[in-house]
Amino acid sequence: MVSKDKELLKKLLATFKVEAEEHINAISSGLIELEKASSPEKQGETVETVFREVHSLKGAAGAVNLVQIESSCQSLESLFAQLKSREMTLSPDLFDRLHQKADALRALLSAGSTEAAQADETRMFRGLERTTSERHTPESIPVPPRFRDEKQALSETLRLPAFKLESLLRQAEELIPVKAIAAQRITELREAEHLLTVSEAEWKKVRPQAHAVKTLANGGQRTNGQSRPSEGESPTRAQMAKISVFLDRNETALRSVQSKLAALAKGLESDRRVLDRRVDELVEDAKRVSTVPFSVLLESFPKLVRDLCRDCGKDADLLITGGEIETDRRILEEMKDPLVHLVRNCVDHGIESPKQREERGKPLKATINLAITPKSADKVEIVVSDDGAGIDVQKVRAASVKLGLISREDAANMDEQQAASLIFKSGVSTSPMITELSGRGLGLAIVREKVEKVGGSVSIESNPGTGTTFRLILPLTLARFRGVLVRVGQSLFVLPTRYVQRVLRIGQDEIKSAENRETIQINGRAASAVRLADVLEITRRNTDADPNRKIPVLVLVWAGEQIGFIVDEILDEQEVLVKGLGKQLRRVRNIAGATVLGTGKVLPVLDVADLMQSAVRMAPGAARHATEESPKSILVAEDSITARTLLKNILEFAGYKVKTAVDGVEALSVLANEGFDLVVSDVEMPRMSGFDLTAKIRADKRLSELPVVLVTALESREHRERGVDVGANAYIVKSSFDQGNLLEVVRRLI
Repeated sequence: MVSKDKELLKKLLATFKVEAEEHINAISSGLIELEKASSPEKQGETVETVFREVHSLKGAAGAVNLVQIESSCQSLESLFAQLKSREMTLSPDLFDRLHQKADALRALLSAGSTEAAQADETRMFRGLERTTSERHTPESIPVPPRFRDEKQALSETLRLPAFKLESLLRQAEELIPVKAIAAQRITELREAEHLLTVSEAEWKKVRPQAHAVKTLANGGQRTNGQSRPSEGESPTRAQMAKISVFLDRNETALRSVQSKLAALAKGLESDRRVLDRRVDELVEDAKRVSTVPFSVLLESFPKLVRDLCRDCGKDADLLITGGEIETDRRILEEMKDPLVHLVRNCVDHGIESPKQREERGKPLKATINLAITPKSADKVEIVVSDDGAGIDVQKVRAASVKLGLISREDAANMDEQQAASLIFKSGVSTSPMITELSGRGLGLAIVREKVEKVGGSVSIESNPGTGTTFRLILPLTLARFRGVLVRVGQSLFVLPTRYVQRVLRIGQDEIKSAENRETIQINGRAASAVRLADVLEITRRNTDADPNRKIPVLVLVWAGEQIGFIVDEILDEQEVLVKGLGKQLRRVRNIAGATVLGTGKVLPVLDVADLMQSAVRMAPGAARHATEESPKSILVAEDSITARTLLKNILEFAGYKVKTAVDGVEALSVLANEGFDLVVSDVEMPRMSGFDLTAKIRADKRLSELPVVLVTALESREHRERGVDVGANAYIVKSSFDQGNLLEVVRRLI
């Protein structure tokens, strides 16, 4: 009985978590709307809406005996009751605390009922309640007279566990190969019918001889009755008679089989049409069940923009349109990080500070637009734009040249659009300093990688002083795709067509060798070429002996890179359904899954991202001199012996040569006598702070280019801005310190 109770409680808690997340999201969205509401009527309506969400969450928490969440909701409910009864006024400080409360509820839900989470949440509530100690008597916030019918709203929705939807969709998708198999069976039956037709034609040719044998078996009696056989021929005649009877019966049987096969083929044709229609309808219905509106993903974005603006000292509104458009849940999950990166980019890099916007004659509050529109029957377009300063193309060119991605000559010859597209390269950033928010040049590289992973594309448009626009074209579903069937040796593979830029047939003499790598000409420029057999580690025979033989090449594109893959044969292009490899083979290098052809044969589907990375790793001597170079030297300035020892150990373990100083004065003295590749410094130190140390380093001609990383507990926007002003290259906050983060920053700077 106890076991059953625990199982029931487990199910109830899982259901509650889903419901609670919806309520908390609605509370956060309501607070954003309340902050923007300009009329008392709109404020009253929004207050009532949030009040009801809090009340519902409190009831749900009580039902599963989550006392802490229930108590927290009770306090928040009391607060909104005071807003309704004119006992409190809305203020920026109150809004900040209300948002903190929503975040605390979310953290409490994620952390469970741990003592630490409960203690943090309780402290936050006490702080919030202290702000309500002063009572105000503003105008009454009117309450809307009526609300939507909840029963009707519930009848329009259905909540199902995700695993059930995935199972339904999987079963429906598994019917897709049945269509191809049915078509194959019909082809086979048609071939059998053709063979019988040929047999009938051959029978018509020998029919006169068969009748002659039959006449002989009847005693040689012809129609005029003139000739008769001799007695010695009688046995032969008997045998011929048996043959004649057999042939007659065989003819009848063959005609019967032919008739039945024709009827069967006709019936299968009809069955296939019915099956096609039913499978397509089932898959489409399953897709509709599994699709979700973009609004599910975007409901937290207004709060994200609000928090980012607060952190950066900027002000912006996020306008979302087309949130009701639905797409495959799997695509939506993949797009969460890219859209967050784009919105972060708009806030951090795109829009200006209120002071700068005022100087340029712009509205003090910037606008970020996120619009979703259908592009075609199977594609959707997402546009993320801002009315900020636009992209500084010269900085992008300089950063790309500095990283060695392009030469100075190529950078100078690029037009504005081509240069702006360089920001999608990993490592390219125009931020003056590396912080936890930006500066690493990874965000937009991740955007392109994620978008291309689901078969989409991303482009950028930027006008200096006007703003920047990102356009994402995405498929609406991942269920099926077009694939190119290729042969490598004796093995067959499928490559997704969406990554195939073009298909070539080249001569053996067109494959050149440069720096121990094979290259081919693509659009008049040399490009890397690899043999797919080598990438997949398949033993290949010497098939290039014939100099006149044309070699098939597929030019694949991934994350802006293109490589030609040489195969033995390109067989076909067809619609395929990719299936996972199961729990036993969760991750197989270069393999994304498998598909079933119409013949029933199972083929691997290749992972283009892995193939491209594997091809790059095949480059000879990519890092052969890395261990031969002398280690880079770093000076650590930190007054805390614990923090100083920790930083020293982390950096030395990563292979750097480290020297320490107890404050800025000692660090400056060491720099005067020794050379270093980088300085890591605390900010708050006796005698000389990290800010002052950085400023003196920048003022020294000999040290002005020396990278400086500030690692500090000061996390306010003002302190980060001061770090930029004095010339720091990176600003890492100790509260979110991670040694991997530190090492990544150090590697980027030296």
